Amino acid sequence: MICVYLQAKFAVFRTFSSGTFRPTAGFLTPSAAYGLLLNFAGIEMRLNDGKSEMTLIQKDLPKVKLALGALSFPQRHSVFQQLHNYPIGNSGKEHAPKTKGSKYNIFPARREFLSDVKAYICTDENVELEKKIIEGIQGKQKRMYGLPFLGDNNFLIDRFDLVEEKEPAFWFEKIGQDREEFFDNATRLTISINRSNLSKTTSALFAPTPKKQLEIPVSAWVKIP
Repeated sequence: MICVYLQAKFAVFRTFSSGTFRPTAGFLTPSAAYGLLLNFAGIEMRLNDGKSEMTLIQKDLPKVKLALGALSFPQRHSVFQQLHNYPIGNSGKEHAPKTKGSKYNIFPARREFLSDVKAYICTDENVELEKKIIEGIQGKQKRMYGLPFLGDNNFLIDRFDLVEEKEPAFWFEKIGQDREEFFDNATRLTISINRSNLSKTTSALFAPTPKKQLEIPVSAWVKIP
């Protein structure tokens, strides 16, 4: 088992949504943590079939067990922005000449983001992958991409360090349907993403342990993919 400390000033973990409000999950998601680890390990996640390189996912990705812990809870914020797009059909086409080739459909949207992310990413049950992650953090692994980021390419990572002795943390546990009590800081986290068929994307409701603890609860471990 290895544990990595992640620190970032800003981050966003988008859920699939449309419209003028773009929310974020309340904490680092297992799917984002997995993609980040593969990035450091130098493992390409996307499948290039010559037609949809940014959509399909490799089928033989390494399996691993993940647990996520919060040293402190991030703050949630929102900003208003202008979204520019090409509308479907002929809607708004009268504005096209004025933009001289740029996207001509503009509307305001509210976008959420998180600040002060301080998290643990712990892995287990895949020694080979853990070795590649360690080599990647040490700069010994060839990587496919540039600087890692968290949901938005200007939300860069401040620290990504191996932890030899972790501190107590709030560990995010998966909440079963038989649990009826109220949980503070509960949030839905994406576990795996299928961009070609969103019905196959998996997520679950998670909540942090009531108090910080050193031991990782069994219910905090999630198998990916």
